[in-house]
Amino acid sequence: MNINSKRFLSDLNELRSIGSAGVGKGVIRPAYSEADMAARNWLSGKFSDAGLAPHYDPVGNLFGLAKESSILIGSHSDTQPQGGWLDGALGVICGLELARISRENDGPAISVVSFQDEEGRFGVTTGSAIWAGILSLEEADKLIDKDRISFSSARKKISKFSKDFVDPKRFSGFLECHIEQGPWLYEADHTVGIVTDIVGIRDMRIIFNGEQNHAGTTPMHRRIDAYQSMLSFSQLINARFRNVVTPSTVWTTGHVKIEPDAHSIVPGKCTFSMQWRDGDNQRLDKMEHIIRSTAIEVAKRDGTSVDFTKMHGLKPVQMDEHLQKILCNAAEKICPNRWRNIQSGALHDAANIAKLMPAAMLFVPSIDGISHNFSEDTNEQDLIDGLTVLAEAILN
Repeated sequence: MNINSKRFLSDLNELRSIGSAGVGKGVIRPAYSEADMAARNWLSGKFSDAGLAPHYDPVGNLFGLAKESSILIGSHSDTQPQGGWLDGALGVICGLELARISRENDGPAISVVSFQDEEGRFGVTTGSAIWAGILSLEEADKLIDKDRISFSSARKKISKFSKDFVDPKRFSGFLECHIEQGPWLYEADHTVGIVTDIVGIRDMRIIFNGEQNHAGTTPMHRRIDAYQSMLSFSQLINARFRNVVTPSTVWTTGHVKIEPDAHSIVPGKCTFSMQWRDGDNQRLDKMEHIIRSTAIEVAKRDGTSVDFTKMHGLKPVQMDEHLQKILCNAAEKICPNRWRNIQSGALHDAANIAKLMPAAMLFVPSIDGISHNFSEDTNEQDLIDGLTVLAEAILN
């Protein structure tokens, strides 16, 4: 299975041009946007040209189906509101190129997929979660994006093209190639990472309630400032996690809302997000206990009160050991001593598909570890080597 690297890179760049941000290699192609639909229509044509049958399911997951039982390869083609050109797109174009070269060389049957809304306009890996039965279509249709548009309304854009959901039993396994979106491969000068597992995620919002008051006349010792409680909590959490976490554990406050959000008013309410990720479910539980107990302790000390929203979570997912071994053997043959096993700190469609069939992932480096950014990029040779490792794995 000789790689046609010129055709592969040409397709990647052509897909990048759909929704191009005009800044570096940036792309703006959120789920169900005009650019996203144009990209899917472009992919549909490419699938047909490769001898695959294009198939939109009811939520816009786009499959290129081989006629017989096959390996499924792919990822997603939607992007963050301000995204890079390889996040997701790489895995789909790898699948397309592998399907073509396998057909040209009488190799095994390969189908391709581009899942919808992996980047979370409406939920978390929405399209693959629905296909895997993790999220019901009825529940998904109630999801609302930041502009108050419903999922049920957005997916009507593909209703005239859509067919039934594809039966997962027609696939023997799933492979996803993706950029690492972290620094480890790039800094180690490694070409490929074979994913061992995808970390679990916990996410909730915490609300400190204080006393809204005049910023000029309320003495500092009389204030019940909800924002100050949030700051104290953040400092304490960093210290209290120190002896619990590992170097790969991460936690993030990505959203803070202060009310009433005015210059001259002591904040009476502060709502903020708290997300934490780790590959060990027990450690995630322990971190949750520390988060809740610390917030309650701070509120009691400051005279504020604290509330917690419903916590959302996904358990860690192990990649299939047999497929991992095949990928490791292929990596050792194609790029000896320049590959490693690696944990995924980001969520991917493969985590959902692992519920349906054996699933595995391969990473290639992200330059400087940058992703979800217009400057996201990977060296061309690393892209080609990742595709070559996948091709070698498929032969086995």
